[in-house]
Amino acid sequence: MAARVLSNRVDWEDLAAGDHIYSWRAAYLYAHHGIYVGDGMVIHFTRAVGHEIGTGTFLDSFLFSSSPAAATTCQLCGHLAHGCEGVVMSCLDCFLHGGGGSGSLYLFHYAVSPAFFLAKARGGTCTLAASDPGHVVVHRARYLLDKGGFGAYSLFKNNCEDFAIYCKTGLLVETAFSVGRSGQLASLTAAFSAVASSPLRFLTTSSCGLALVTTGMYCVGRYVSDIGVRRDVVKVPVQTLVAQATPAMEAEVAAAAEVGASSPAC
Repeated sequence: MAARVLSNRVDWEDLAAGDHIYSWRAAYLYAHHGIYVGDGMVIHFTRAVGHEIGTGTFLDSFLFSSSPAAATTCQLCGHLAHGCEGVVMSCLDCFLHGGGGSGSLYLFHYAVSPAFFLAKARGGTCTLAASDPGHVVVHRARYLLDKGGFGAYSLFKNNCEDFAIYCKTGLLVETAFSVGRSGQLASLTAAFSAVASSPLRFLTTSSCGLALVTTGMYCVGRYVSDIGVRRDVVKVPVQTLVAQATPAMEAEVAAAAEVGASSPAC
């Protein structure tokens, strides 16, 4: 148990089909997530290098995708790194080393206890939600790979962790105003809330008291935002998700084509 709290690191040979894995990027600034489907392959959700479809802000300039910057074709999986976006399948090596990956592999834990969840101070590593069986997880990931129905990549609403959590649980967030299922974003939101908005910070004048109040608010914020606790989530079959996403994606493509057609030629 102590080793799991300190690190989720896992060896390749210990992986099972349906595992949710991740690799840290950009000096542990954030992690890229995917679903291991067996035979050394990973299905994951990414955005192409240079495509401004992540946040629409300056963050897009350094939150690059899981793909390496160079246009190379992997001899093992045939993964064309440059320009790849959406739901893609890569070998473990491409998944680990794309986008400046650390080269180490980590296992995302499901159905953890509240104590374990709060002990993992950094979000995006575990959840209280239970995972579905491995064959169901792999089916969802492969179906989304074949049908391409997970929508456009968005850092705050629809990112790689959201994709992996959906494949594992089948859960989607119903409300439009909140962040997605990502523990990394929930953790960041909780941190900002704890530091910036607590009226409770005026109830104590000591540095220790302030630290306790801030830490408590951070833990509460993370806990109530977890996909296993939230009440604004619903179980959605993958076929339904694809059927709902396809018209929206077609509308986005049509709108982009119309804008391109109306733009003056260079």
